[in-house]
Amino acid sequence: MRIGIDVGGTNTDAVVLDEADRVLAKAKRPTSPDVTEGLRAALDAVLGEVAEPTLVTRVMLGTTHATNAILERRALGRVAVLRLGAPATTSVPPLSDWPEDLRKTVSAGAAIVGGGHFVDGRPIAPLDADAVRRFLGGTPADAVAVTGVFSPATADQENEVAEIVRAELGEVPVSLSHEIGSLGLMERENATVLNAALYGVAREVTTALQAVLDARGLRVETFFAQNDGTLMAVGYAARYPVLTIGSGPANSIRGAAYLSGVPDAIVADVGGTSTDLGVLVSGFPRESAAAVEIGGVTTNFRMPDILSIALGGGTVVGQEPRSVGYRIAREALVFGGATPTMTDAAVAGGRGVVGTHPVPDEWRDRLADAVRRIDELVADAVDRVALGRADRPLVAVGGGAFLLPDELPGVPEVIRPEHAEVANAVGAAIALASGRLETIVPAAGGGNHRATLIDKARQEAAARAVAAGADPASVQIVELSEIPLSYLPEPAVRLHVKAAGPLAR
Repeated sequence: MRIGIDVGGTNTDAVVLDEADRVLAKAKRPTSPDVTEGLRAALDAVLGEVAEPTLVTRVMLGTTHATNAILERRALGRVAVLRLGAPATTSVPPLSDWPEDLRKTVSAGAAIVGGGHFVDGRPIAPLDADAVRRFLGGTPADAVAVTGVFSPATADQENEVAEIVRAELGEVPVSLSHEIGSLGLMERENATVLNAALYGVAREVTTALQAVLDARGLRVETFFAQNDGTLMAVGYAARYPVLTIGSGPANSIRGAAYLSGVPDAIVADVGGTSTDLGVLVSGFPRESAAAVEIGGVTTNFRMPDILSIALGGGTVVGQEPRSVGYRIAREALVFGGATPTMTDAAVAGGRGVVGTHPVPDEWRDRLADAVRRIDELVADAVDRVALGRADRPLVAVGGGAFLLPDELPGVPEVIRPEHAEVANAVGAAIALASGRLETIVPAAGGGNHRATLIDKARQEAAARAVAAGADPASVQIVELSEIPLSYLPEPAVRLHVKAAGPLAR
């Protein structure tokens, strides 16, 4: 058996699945301020429903720890930021577009040293190894972030700097940009620095999870969900914690695909604070083509294409986007509280049976208006994510899925699968492990050299999937795309490769 856990802003959900992927137990518990207590409560609840907990062999966790740390400027490490790009990139210093408070929290110093490459692999300048050593010697830091110009295509200088860091500073963690982001210097650099700042958060999460498991006598493999709906082993997550950002919506979309059996659909995940809408394409989340902003910082790694609206079970009627969050069980009208929420509106409208108290009559007219508001918000959001296609059904999941109507303009059918309220935890439990690579190769006509480079990229993506925990014998290339690049002396394309496979036994 295996356990999937998803830590959300309102609830922490957990499920137990057997070897045939059947749901044996499920639970929702309020997310605690320190996250760990909510995790412990959800885990205890599902283990209490299982006859032999010792048969659990794997635990998969989707967590908001990394996102919260960035948003709250909390528990972030101090990072020495190195850019390999002088003399070509000195006009825009590292972290120049960061919010001031976050830059002060994270930066232990930054330098631009000689190095970097042109898009065709030619060096801008030789790596200035002496300048690297001088910078490291005068900049105490918890981690080092290294970004070279066009390093996803030519990574040798970044790898050389990693060796220098190990020689000069010992076991200080090093975050290399060619392993994290795609092309685009500033955004890739930002993602690399955030990743380095999150190493301490990753240690905290893995330690807390292991303590919870040890206290219950569970000797299991643990995996973390990442933002494309796949998994990575704990060691991989500790190295790339920034990849856990966005794992919650990705888990919900993957869980919706599994529970509904529909590979192509719109997914609406209704939580306590918001509704996240995404699109399933062949069973995986459609990825965003635009840059992703996290805590005021623009990055360019792959994230699900998610539209969030201020509609959740705890949303206060007439005061959107305010939500009572995990306090809904004591503040909503149907629980004997005095705050009108969207849950109360849905109950009053006959869409669900929730709570311990009837809706007071004096609220019914106002709550009826709120139901109409729900339908307008969702219809508009569906229209925005559908991109003109009206042939996809809508799969409603999440604890607040009953808020949604049974019919919506623009979708042929609203599907409510069994176990929909814990789709995010199911998505974590059934996820594959993956690896991806982005680089530059010659356009068509490159002959054997082009074919060799594409084959090398496929092998590297597969190797990254194996490092994340995939079974080497079952890894497949699930995405290979080429985007032409303009204004180059020789025709070239940006190559993106993604490999995925089931977890190794």
